[in-house]
Amino acid sequence: MRTDSTTARSWCGLVVLLLPALLTSMDISVLFVAAPAITEALEPTSGQWLWAMDIYGFVMAGLLVTMGGLGDRFGRKRLLLAGAALFGVASAIVAYAPNAELLIVGRAMLAIGGATLAPSTLALIRTMFTDERPRRIAVGAWTVAFSGGSVAGPIVGGMLLDQFWWGAVFLINVPVMVLLLVAGPVLLPESRNPTPAPFDLAGAALSLTTALAAVYALKRVADGGADLLAAAAALLALAAGAGFTAHSRRAAHPLFDVGLLRKPPFATAIGANTVVALATTGLGALAFTFLQLVHGLSALESALWALPTFAGAIAGSAASAALAGRMPPPVLLATGLTVTAAGLGVVAFGEPATSLGVFLAGYTVLTTGVGMTATAANSLVLTTAPPQRAGAASALSETSTEFGGALGIATFGTVASAVYASGIADAAAGRVPAHASDTVAATLTAAGGLDEPHRTLLREEALAAYTDGLTAAATAGLFAAALAAAGALTAGLRQREPSGVAR
Repeated sequence: MRTDSTTARSWCGLVVLLLPALLTSMDISVLFVAAPAITEALEPTSGQWLWAMDIYGFVMAGLLVTMGGLGDRFGRKRLLLAGAALFGVASAIVAYAPNAELLIVGRAMLAIGGATLAPSTLALIRTMFTDERPRRIAVGAWTVAFSGGSVAGPIVGGMLLDQFWWGAVFLINVPVMVLLLVAGPVLLPESRNPTPAPFDLAGAALSLTTALAAVYALKRVADGGADLLAAAAALLALAAGAGFTAHSRRAAHPLFDVGLLRKPPFATAIGANTVVALATTGLGALAFTFLQLVHGLSALESALWALPTFAGAIAGSAASAALAGRMPPPVLLATGLTVTAAGLGVVAFGEPATSLGVFLAGYTVLTTGVGMTATAANSLVLTTAPPQRAGAASALSETSTEFGGALGIATFGTVASAVYASGIADAAAGRVPAHASDTVAATLTAAGGLDEPHRTLLREEALAAYTDGLTAAATAGLFAAALAAAGALTAGLRQREPSGVAR
């Protein structure tokens, strides 16, 4: 039985672990609100800016499983502290980057550090909290930090940009990492596989190739539509993924036990994580532009208005922890996904352009569902995977989140762009250059050079078309979340069937 002092140390250690979980997730979305200030200061080309936006997700998604395996072998606390030092140094490099090239390099370094931090934090929670109820609470808090970070990023960024230069949104990471480096050795236990095997270099290479190629394909589709490069990347991802699966089945000591994916609870949890990441990141990529352009809010005002969405993630996580002992895990996952779908439904059908309150209410319901689902999914991942593989299993869970985020930006962005282009075509034809109708910001800039009443007409048409694109994307997300909820519930019902029943 654990002593009170040990329990107190564990809870203090949890607070320390929440900091890197929050920051690694925030750094994915903070560029949503900081983008205008960064592009004005550094004047990157379109290609450079694309790399600055994408390289964090590329590198982090590619390295998560490998870093999780390294933590299992060499020690999760050791990897966490090394990652904290790198993340702090990289944050300072990005904050003071004098040009786009160094910004890109710094973002890549941030991703390497983030890939070491994320799986180590969740795996250490399993070591620190052996009893189920405290572990559920701890995982819920971690989920609020990691999943809520994508919501908090633009909020914190908007507040900082109102007072400081754009580098402050990254420089804030430095004192947090210093705190982790000071408190971590005292409060956190070391944790590793007690019988470490040789590191699976072939598995690491194949998993890295799979992740990088898949994320590149998704980003390529989101940015320029499906083309030969996107198709080639997708085929490479499929081939490398098949190779990773075959290798892992044959290897004596694989990087990750793919047999876990044949367990319905584990696979259902991974799928649910992917879908809620798709919903929250996909909508988040559109929401702050919507708040600032359609509703005329400043970066700080949009951040303050969005605060309830972060509260929704906290409420959802708390509800998940409270219901965990009363509901089977698949039913809890299905409930969270249903709440997520309901939030997307409010955004899609609540006339968001005319009612800011309705839009934010739907967004908050969405984040509540995300908090419920992600907390239940992460708890299920930790309890399903063997303790010696906790790092690799946690890394796969977070990789599914990265893929879900990339897929959300790709699908929501593609749907929204297609609807926008169709809606603005007639109003823009013959009045502004063709490229000015690619994005709402470009259209509004071009409209400023027109005489009245064409200026006002084009502006109104552009904002209406962007709203239509956002609601169409939310509708697509609604169907995805509803299908995932039905799938989770079906998986739960199948688990409860007698083994003799033929399927």
